[in-house]
Amino acid sequence: MTSDQFRVRLVQWASDLDPAANRARLQTLATGDTDLVVLPEAFARDFGDPSQPLGPYAEALDGPFAQAVEALAGRLDTTVVAGMFETSDDPERPFNTLLVRGAAEASYRKIHLYDSFGFRESDRLVAGDLVPRIVDVKGVKLGLMTCYDLRFPELARLLIDHGAEALVIPAAWVAGDRKVDHWRTLVRARAIENTVHVIAVGQPGPRYCGHSMVVDPLGDVLVEAGPDDAVLDAVLDRLVLDEARRTNPSLANRRL
Repeated sequence: MTSDQFRVRLVQWASDLDPAANRARLQTLATGDTDLVVLPEAFARDFGDPSQPLGPYAEALDGPFAQAVEALAGRLDTTVVAGMFETSDDPERPFNTLLVRGAAEASYRKIHLYDSFGFRESDRLVAGDLVPRIVDVKGVKLGLMTCYDLRFPELARLLIDHGAEALVIPAAWVAGDRKVDHWRTLVRARAIENTVHVIAVGQPGPRYCGHSMVVDPLGDVLVEAGPDDAVLDAVLDRLVLDEARRTNPSLANRRL
């Protein structure tokens, strides 16, 4: 790798209802030359039946799933981002958390819960504090968001204002009318309006939309999956980021 390039791997895998099966599947991910591996939201255990509580599947940040993610990061010599349910003070309602292990160690608790399109995620989960989460991986500042957060441009802009050079967005984007179009449009919009790379990784169909993708700061789609299981690789180029911000200095031109 040169100092101007950052290699990412998108793992569009479906999460099982059995946490042990998901941990075991991490062990099957092939080695490769990559700086960041991103798995979907809730990879530790799928959301399951919306009427059932998620508390029984919550874990601590040093629990079995975190240990499995750390082992994967060590085996691949990379940094891994993956979603889990983290224990909270409410035994029935955990946090929806992104875990980061490898060259950086961090976590992000989803801020915007999916009370939309007929769902009530806040009945099953606790929202995180309103704190932007940035992690530095090999000199690249990554801003963390989760799924429904994508619909709130103010969070993306806050992350950019804190120095993010790429947005990492694991998701379980529920399938339905217009949902793939919304996903693709919003991922590209967050990239274009913030002149930033966006790494968006979803769970596959049929329950979710798939279409994991990397978009560059000019809005070009570098790689995109379909609806099924997939593993994709892409390279983020800092020179493209710099050129986009020279060509389209919208961040510098803001008046509000």
